[in-house]
Amino acid sequence: MKNVWKYALIASLGGFLFGFETAVISGAEQIIQKLWQLDSFWHGLTVSISLIGTIIGAVSAGKFMNQYGRKKVLLFIAILYLLSAVGCALANFWSMFLFFRFLGGVSVGISSVVGPVFISEISPAKDRGKLTGLFQIMIVSGIFIAYLTNFLFAGTGENAWRYMLGIMAIPSIVFYILLRNIPESPRWLLLHNRNEEALAVFTSLGIESHLTVDTPKATTSLFQSKYFKPITFAVLLAFFNQLTGINAILYYAPRIFDMAGFDADLSYLQPIFIGGTNVLFTLVGMSIIDKVGRKKLLLSGAVGMFIFLMLTAFGLKGESSSYLLFYIIGFIASFALSQGAVIWVFLAEIFPNEVRAQGSSLGSTTHWVFAALISWIFPVIVEGNQQGGFYIFLLYAVMVVLSFVFILFLPETKGKSLEDIGHTH
Repeated sequence: MKNVWKYALIASLGGFLFGFETAVISGAEQIIQKLWQLDSFWHGLTVSISLIGTIIGAVSAGKFMNQYGRKKVLLFIAILYLLSAVGCALANFWSMFLFFRFLGGVSVGISSVVGPVFISEISPAKDRGKLTGLFQIMIVSGIFIAYLTNFLFAGTGENAWRYMLGIMAIPSIVFYILLRNIPESPRWLLLHNRNEEALAVFTSLGIESHLTVDTPKATTSLFQSKYFKPITFAVLLAFFNQLTGINAILYYAPRIFDMAGFDADLSYLQPIFIGGTNVLFTLVGMSIIDKVGRKKLLLSGAVGMFIFLMLTAFGLKGESSSYLLFYIIGFIASFALSQGAVIWVFLAEIFPNEVRAQGSSLGSTTHWVFAALISWIFPVIVEGNQQGGFYIFLLYAVMVVLSFVFILFLPETKGKSLEDIGHTH
């Protein structure tokens, strides 16, 4: 088991870069808008271009993973993260910045599929939730560090945004070096009839071999009637994950506090509290996910999210706006404990072995399509209407209610092997 934790931790570093890449723009977005004199539409594109890249990455991830293996794809995205960081930091014109932000998004999209899948495929059933959950812990840690470095660099002059974006080069290099020491996924080796290599990896991991399992070929098509249920579960969970408004808050946190009338300096400091809450409650969720189960976490979190989204909506309307930070922290805590803790674990385990890469890719693509739409639309709504903040958070609250109903129909996957989960649908 020692090797399992080590390899899972290394693979999950892709989640750290994922989190950093997606949240770091919150500190730079207002500076960049002024620098290139962007209206709300083009500014929305500038922020969400990374998310458009994630869609491309997530769509292509399944094919790359099946063809080249999990390890090679992880190494590839480490290089993409590095290129994105350096390119954004050195960008001298808007289109160049867009290109490298897009590149960073591609790496996030691929990472969101391959990281959780690799970890789930090397994990024993009893610990799979917390091991795969390392990826989410790293995501929120990356978000927290992005907020922290944004705050530290905020007063460094006109090139502050370059430092905010460029510092990601350091963890990218570390990620690439460490990845060279992990094995290939044994379940991917099985799909390609490399049974002896798979057995050797299972043995090194100290977990039960699944060589006796009748494993279909890796070329199996996802879109068959027998996979209808896991497809539906994955797509809808990813859809509702984003319709809570989580990425709008993470990407535009300083702007939201500006809207509520907070001092500009505090607007950079307060996201650090959001990031810290995100890390703390994700750790709590990960510590209990294999005991409590995925479904109970999702249901309890939905109740908390609804309450705090409603409070945030009315806070932005001018009623008790001084408590806005506490409302948003409450929402973040509820999200981290539920949707945040479960989403990548569930997407990586709900599909059978033969279509796991494709299925996870589909779920992740759905997630990023709606993340991009929400992030692009958010500044258009809040800048175009005095009560825009109230209405958009009210919409998020309604979507959480709908998600609660959907979650009631989800299967519970805790404690089951990947093969057993695959045979139940």
